[in-house]
Amino acid sequence: MMAASRFNARLLALPFGLRFALRDLLGDPRGFGIFIACIVIGVAAISGVSGLSRSLGEGLAREGRTILGGDASFSMVARSFPPEQRAWFAARGRLSEISLMRAMARRDDGEAALVEIKAVDPDSYPAFGAVALDPALPLAEALAEKDGAFGIVVDPILLARLDVKLGAPLMIGNARVAPRARLDSEPDKLAGGVGFGPRVMMSRAALAATGLETPGAVVRHVTRVTLNGDVSDEAVKDFTKAAGAAFPQAGWETRTRDAVSPQFSRNLERFTQMLTLVALTALVAGGAGVANAVQAFVERKRMQFAVLKALGATGSRVFAIALAQVMAAAAFAILLGLAVGALIPWASAGALRAIAELPITAALDARGAGLGALYGLLVTLIFSLVPLGRAHKIPVAALLRDDPRSIGLARYRIGAALAAAALAGLVMLSSSDIKLGAYYVVAAGAAFALLRGAAWLTMRVARALPRPRDARLRLALANIWRPRSLTPALVVSIGLTQTLLIALALVEGAIHNELARADAGEIPNFFFIDVPKTQTQAFGDFLAEAASGAKIEHVPMMRGRIIEVKGVPVEKITVADDAKWALEGDRGVTFSASVPANSQLVAGDWWPADYDGPPLVSLEQRIAEGLGLALGDEIRVNVLGRETVAKITSLRKVDWRSYGINFVMVFSPNTFAKAPYMELFTIAYGAPTVAARDAIDARLARETAKRFPMIVSVRVKEALAAVDKIAGQLAFAARAAAGLAIVTAILALASAVASGQRARLHDAVVLKTLGATRGWLAVAYGLEFGLVGLVASAIALAAGTGAAWAMVTLLMKIDFAFPVGVVAATTVATLAITVGLGLAGTWRVLSRRPGPELREL
Repeated sequence: MMAASRFNARLLALPFGLRFALRDLLGDPRGFGIFIACIVIGVAAISGVSGLSRSLGEGLAREGRTILGGDASFSMVARSFPPEQRAWFAARGRLSEISLMRAMARRDDGEAALVEIKAVDPDSYPAFGAVALDPALPLAEALAEKDGAFGIVVDPILLARLDVKLGAPLMIGNARVAPRARLDSEPDKLAGGVGFGPRVMMSRAALAATGLETPGAVVRHVTRVTLNGDVSDEAVKDFTKAAGAAFPQAGWETRTRDAVSPQFSRNLERFTQMLTLVALTALVAGGAGVANAVQAFVERKRMQFAVLKALGATGSRVFAIALAQVMAAAAFAILLGLAVGALIPWASAGALRAIAELPITAALDARGAGLGALYGLLVTLIFSLVPLGRAHKIPVAALLRDDPRSIGLARYRIGAALAAAALAGLVMLSSSDIKLGAYYVVAAGAAFALLRGAAWLTMRVARALPRPRDARLRLALANIWRPRSLTPALVVSIGLTQTLLIALALVEGAIHNELARADAGEIPNFFFIDVPKTQTQAFGDFLAEAASGAKIEHVPMMRGRIIEVKGVPVEKITVADDAKWALEGDRGVTFSASVPANSQLVAGDWWPADYDGPPLVSLEQRIAEGLGLALGDEIRVNVLGRETVAKITSLRKVDWRSYGINFVMVFSPNTFAKAPYMELFTIAYGAPTVAARDAIDARLARETAKRFPMIVSVRVKEALAAVDKIAGQLAFAARAAAGLAIVTAILALASAVASGQRARLHDAVVLKTLGATRGWLAVAYGLEFGLVGLVASAIALAAGTGAAWAMVTLLMKIDFAFPVGVVAATTVATLAITVGLGLAGTWRVLSRRPGPELREL
């Protein structure tokens, strides 16, 4: 009693409008269930995705030392660290050195598999964390040389792929090795990036015995330093700066514990934004549910509003009371959504650690929660201002006789438009990739306008059509265009959700189609890496004999990186987002006397075949534009530890989708003709069936491993499968977020049907009195929902296809595919759900007896 008295006292202290609104809402909260559910789902998804991203980011920061293997790491390709550099590092901290490369592991019968080698010093590796082995052995014991074979620990996938057991001898290069244990986990796995083969860990002595470290071979040597004394973030930064100053021409790639994998962090940021936009789509799709719920609320309160106006309340006072109730419900929903979203990182942390081996530290994200709350507030205003405005200017008499006319709604439409503009601005301001945010705003606005226009056109067409003879179809068409029709709400909620689903299905289908291209022989079957230039002729003859009629290409390949652009270090220039990848570590470089295959010259001239002047270079067009380069500009590159300045004489458009031999940088032949380089080969051939092609692949890999044990065979199909697996995991996350949009769309449909119950009840009672049966009415309503759903599906098909085409061809640069079966299944399922929900929502109307209802009309 005392608590109630205190509550009433506080309530009395509020202004009259707010006090009336809260009393009315607390006394009769009916009709806000779907409204609250739509807001809760959207806000929870947005704040939860942001919280999950921050939790992963904090986990990476907290475990940075363990993941990186030290406070800082320095890596070089095809070159070992000179003694003076190692001595400089050792004077300032504890060293842990590893070497990474790809190779072929083979059985005695020649069966081979691509592996990712990590050569370590068991005495210093790992510097932090622990390697988990099965059976549990000390790492030094597992990697020791015994009985004429070096020990290795392997990913269990390799044992299955080669059908061998622990202890069975294998060959890697010229060294005999024996797997002594399964590698369950390695603390620095994330820092190594994506691998195309199973991990093999061996000692550095074993790697030396393989003979794979030949001049020009693609071996990445990494030195990790754990600092002595001060280990603060500032000290780490000072250390890396001092290292760069001490060895300005070292050409190494530097990473620190707070930026273990810049590419991973950037991709995480982009993927988080994508999921946030999908979650926002779910919130916007639920906006139709908000609008329907508010419309039903105004309908239910119309008598109260009429009484208030009759007693002298102004239209503004009535609007304020109604808005206060809606915003109070929205505030409750937003708080509930934030609470649910805050739990998502904790609920997901265990699964992400176990499945993806990601170092996640569950944490709250105030910024994400604030964005979620603002998004929820703006969506509420966008979809509730116009329905609430209907109670402002309508006269008391019109309210009492249920006049559906909209009078004086211009100011409320302007208010909703301003809220929509604020939402678009917030999306842009909070976006890590402004271009992606802009694409979303434009696409969402266009889709919404298209769907609203389609709804309006559908109503006009339905009204203009000749009256059909079938009374059920006649009733269905009338319901489509009648005042307060469900058509706009249904078309928007169905269309937005189906557009999202179709776009996701088509993007995922395009990714899978890239793997299918490998089966069809449209792209190379194999890349052969680290072919010594002394064996170029012999290996080319072998391939021609092994696969008669195959298309064989080969070019020289080295590894290098751009370090200066027009005399400015790359760390100090502004780079376009789509060109940053070209500066991430070492890239493949080559030289050629003619324009390479799969390239088209778009600017400048190619050098003469016998050119022997200063170094010249041809750049890929988009990379050049992203770096702000033009013909005549100079770049400085570090290749194999030597710096070279080259002038840009041409720009090329590269067909990356060919999966052939392509390079960002192609130099004039005289630039690196005497450098120690390897040859890169590709081979492409067809076969009548996939099984026949797989058989050729297996035989070619086996024979290559037997006759050329130093050459690495990368089967393109397997590489694409690795990428496809990652894409599938990302697509699963996107589908989960899209599932929220489906839920909110279903809620919106339910609220739309509920908002039209009163008009349908009137129709059903009259028609039943005239002899209509429940089945007759069900068919009529089914036709109505089916026709509206068909229109929404057609618009969604066009919009979703267009959005997917733009993403696939313009952003992802892969071929567009249209899986008819998936799209058809999505469309049919949407129609079935629409009709099913519509009939389920009207079942209560269909079951009413006409007698009692007629007495209340």
